[in-house]
Amino acid sequence: MLTKIRIADYMTKHLVTLTEDTNILEAIKKLLDHKITSAPVLDKQKHLVGMFSEKDGMKVALECTYNQSMSGKVGEFMSIDVVTVEANASIVDLAEKFEASSVRSYPVYENNQLVGLVSRTDVLRALVSVK
Repeated sequence: MLTKIRIADYMTKHLVTLTEDTNILEAIKKLLDHKITSAPVLDKQKHLVGMFSEKDGMKVALECTYNQSMSGKVGEFMSIDVVTVEANASIVDLAEKFEASSVRSYPVYENNQLVGLVSRTDVLRALVSVK
C-alpha cells in the first residue's frame, strides 16, 4: 500500500522561499520562525537556483567566528547542487533516496514547475497513515 502513495500526497505546498539577495540573518530567522530545515532559493523569474538549509547556516556560524562579522547574502552560502524529485514519484522511492543521502528535504517538481517541498518527516507521516 505504501508503494501507491505519491510524493504529491504528503509534500508541503505552501513554500517559504528566499532569494539570493536575502540577508543571511533574515534567512536564518525565517527558517527558525517557520520551524523548517530548508527553503528553496528562487531567482526573479521564480526559478530554483539553490537551497538554503540549516547546514548552510552552520557555514554562516563558522564564517562569523572566523571573520568576526555576521553579514552576507543567501547566495554566498546556499547549496547550488540541488537534487529534485517528481510529484508523482512513489514515497517508497523517496524513502530510498533519503536513506542514501544526508539531505533532509527535496524540492518537488510537476510539469517542470516547482510545486512543493518534501521532507523526511513527510515520509514518516505517510508511513503511519497506511492502514
